[in-house]
Amino acid sequence: MRSFDDLRKIAGLLLLLPTLALLSACASIGAGSVTRDRLDYAEALASSWKEQMLLNVVKLRYADTPMFLEVSSVIGSYQLQSQVNLIGTLSSGLTPNLPDTWGRGATLGATTLYTDRPTISYTPLQGDKFTRSLLRPIQPTALFQLVQAGYPVDLIFQLTTRAINGIYNRSSRPMWTRRADPEFYPILDALRRIQLSEAIGLRLERRGPDEVSLITLRGSKLTPTVAEDIRRLRVALGIQPEASELALTFAAVPRDSRELAMLTRSILEVLIELGAGVEVPPKDIEEGRSAATPPLDTEGAPRDQPLVTIHSGSNLPTDAFVAVRYQHHWFWIENRDFRSKSIFSFLLLLTSLAETGVAPQAPVLTVPAN
Repeated sequence: MRSFDDLRKIAGLLLLLPTLALLSACASIGAGSVTRDRLDYAEALASSWKEQMLLNVVKLRYADTPMFLEVSSVIGSYQLQSQVNLIGTLSSGLTPNLPDTWGRGATLGATTLYTDRPTISYTPLQGDKFTRSLLRPIQPTALFQLVQAGYPVDLIFQLTTRAINGIYNRSSRPMWTRRADPEFYPILDALRRIQLSEAIGLRLERRGPDEVSLITLRGSKLTPTVAEDIRRLRVALGIQPEASELALTFAAVPRDSRELAMLTRSILEVLIELGAGVEVPPKDIEEGRSAATPPLDTEGAPRDQPLVTIHSGSNLPTDAFVAVRYQHHWFWIENRDFRSKSIFSFLLLLTSLAETGVAPQAPVLTVPAN
């Protein structure tokens, strides 16, 4: 038979257990929420960024207005309220001809309220920021910095460049369709081989109040193949044979034979170029909802094929890298199409390089722990 003191200890333990559970819950909401929320919000922001980009590419295919919303801040607020009630009665008495017995009764009640109120702020891309991010051509220096970082120079220039020293790239934009000049693709191939040999570089110099970007074409140990590529590149671009440094500038044609003039595209131009190759239902073309798909030159260079293959269909695909719904149809990039995935992800990186003079503001994640 338990004594009255033993029962009091048991009642005290019953009161202590809910308190310990409450403290452990507070610990998980506090520091423990950082890892969980950081990864979850990062994944959600990345997925929405991809979907927004794909949707705008598809909308441009249908001559619709693109719209970009930036996530300026994410604030997660948590609240946990718990209440525990314990009511008990203890009594003792003697029953004739029976051992001592205890009368015992207890009522235990608990309520818990958990609240998660995330506050997400969206900022539409418009005004001067719209001009900087979408309409202003990408700086040639930024493109060569990507080349220095190891990104393929042929892919970068094919996607973002309209002309190099007056030699024009292919264009699939409506009312602007044109083939690439015969010298353009060989220039890209030569630049890629030169890049792999590390014989091309970028140097920034301060000349008076201005910063000048210089392209170097040289190397102490060049294979005969790379040396021949550099020679052909100089001839195609009209560069002086003895020029080891070229001034990099934004222009359609160079001022002299010691300058590399690049006419770059804006992000909006890049999106329109990619949108021209989106696969759309034939019925939408017949009804005039979208322009006809530019004809592919099946006998021409492989570079004339679409850089990013975007499919369309009536049903949501089961294995898509990114998918969006527009005009009662699904549009997606195959998860097994590595080339399209890589170029599309590179396009997301280009949007950060498009802004000049203002550092891009990344979303800020703040999670107060109460």
